[in-house]
Amino acid sequence: MPGAPVADGRSVPAGPAPLVRIVVLNWNGGELTLRCLQHLHDLNWPGERRPIVVVDNASTDGSIEAIEQSFPDVEIRRNDHNGGFPANNLALADLTGVDYVALVNNDAFVEPGWLTPLVETLEGSSELGAASSKLVLAPRFVDVRITTSTFVPGPGDGRQLGVMVRDLLVAGCSVWSDAHIAEGGWGPEQDRDGAFEWTNGSAVLRVPVPMGEVVPTTVRIVLQAERRKEVRIDAGVGTFLADVDRRPTGVDVSVQGQPYDVVNNVGSVVYDDGAGADRGWLDRDEGQYDAPADVFAWCGGSVLLRPAYLRDVGLFDERFFLYYEDTDLSWRGRLRGWGYRTAPASVARHVHAATSQEGSPVFAYHVERNRLLMLLKNAPARMAAHEIWRFVLVTGSYARRDVVRPLMRARRPNATTVRRRLGSFAGFVRLSPSVLASRRHARRHSKMSDTEMKKWLLPR
Repeated sequence: MPGAPVADGRSVPAGPAPLVRIVVLNWNGGELTLRCLQHLHDLNWPGERRPIVVVDNASTDGSIEAIEQSFPDVEIRRNDHNGGFPANNLALADLTGVDYVALVNNDAFVEPGWLTPLVETLEGSSELGAASSKLVLAPRFVDVRITTSTFVPGPGDGRQLGVMVRDLLVAGCSVWSDAHIAEGGWGPEQDRDGAFEWTNGSAVLRVPVPMGEVVPTTVRIVLQAERRKEVRIDAGVGTFLADVDRRPTGVDVSVQGQPYDVVNNVGSVVYDDGAGADRGWLDRDEGQYDAPADVFAWCGGSVLLRPAYLRDVGLFDERFFLYYEDTDLSWRGRLRGWGYRTAPASVARHVHAATSQEGSPVFAYHVERNRLLMLLKNAPARMAAHEIWRFVLVTGSYARRDVVRPLMRARRPNATTVRRRLGSFAGFVRLSPSVLASRRHARRHSKMSDTEMKKWLLPR
């Protein structure tokens, strides 16, 4: 797409640029939404050819008033209730005269050349329904390695657990929500004291460094163990030992290193058990995703959509509310013969799970419920039935481990996981009749066989 060069070396198309509506969903987004809009205003794209629409989900934090004051050219479409992510439909249903429509999370901050590669990708093939950006996590990172002895919790939980990471502080402020364990972790968990994650014998904790800031010289890691034990910590300035016990213990660590980017999403994948995932999730960004690639699904955090694709396939399913709604819409498009491609030269930085924290009850309920809904709606029948039945069996296994066995040993049961999964399954059952009707309609109009579809699913 030829045209005049811009600051990042790419080009804006010669003559009238395509008209691209950019949609940002807001729900009490505060400063994040304002920052997102400022980045969109700084795009290397003619302002009159990239109208911005904010869809507001009945915010009460004053963010809409702040947008009206700071960005009077932004159109605001107000929802009278919190409709979740599918509220984007308020800006997707009237695309007459619009060449393309982009979705950007309000906690994502695009780079100046973000839009051009997306438009170039869709203009390169009329068979593509969407082009996905490369999303990287908002901060950069440096590494801290944590090594210790392990233990096995007991029957029903055979994990090798090392030490519990409770918090991470820089200059006295917690940055734990932006940190993560890159390797050697067992995933986020919650208890009455908050979020934490167990390591195994050797784990790498990534310390976030906000863009434009220098690496902190010292951080405090709050650790907790099942007993008193020695923990070895290496942050690039030598190894030292710390004693940790049953109480949360703050350990001051000197750090150094060149901060690096971490991938959030470069297109999305679906596994053969129906679980969706971010392609490249938490990989250190070393250019391994910089070649455009055809993907099963696109990510709604930063994507450019073709209006003809939406007219053919439909909009977001409002029953999903939160999570898997973009994968569902991608799957429906696949069944209709549409393709999706990454445009990794289009980059945005993303504050991951800023609205509903990963591992929270809201996150867990919707992820588990909506995965089953998506499978019932789109997947081959045997696959959908297998995963629904497997969900029931796994829930029963958790009940035996967390409820039945403790009661038999006169111990206090922990029904949190079982209660959460039963809630998700009950929500799935309530919506199943209407979703089955949607499935029958989609199957009548499908252009792709189950055999072809399964080729896109990745093995676990």
